[in-house]
Amino acid sequence: MPTDPEPLTLAEAVHRAVVVVDPDGDAGLEDFLERFEDDDEPLGPALADIAAQRIAEESGKLDPEAEDPAVQMAAAVATYLAFRRDEAAEDPQALLALAARAEFEGHPPAGVPELLAERGVAL
Repeated sequence: MPTDPEPLTLAEAVHRAVVVVDPDGDAGLEDFLERFEDDDEPLGPALADIAAQRIAEESGKLDPEAEDPAVQMAAAVATYLAFRRDEAAEDPQALLALAARAEFEGHPPAGVPELLAERGVAL
């Protein structure tokens, strides 16, 4: 029985995050997704911090004032998956809740609670 989770690339983590946050594809996350489309090196413990920094930088470029809840949550989910790639197949609502709790520590930015509520997630 393997002890390590299945390999997950940064591109796959970001794609999963975008699908979880915006299942209908109408939140305008294409630019966020595009920034990671060529990141095909598998994530692992040694690369998680680097991936998290890259996610923060790219989301900051797209949403410098942290005013877009979809970008904020996509970045939160992608960051969560960089560290917890074993959770990639988790139910979308559970993944949203886990990522929001981990990333925002009980203080999500404006708009995020409403986005989560629309997805059936309460913090």
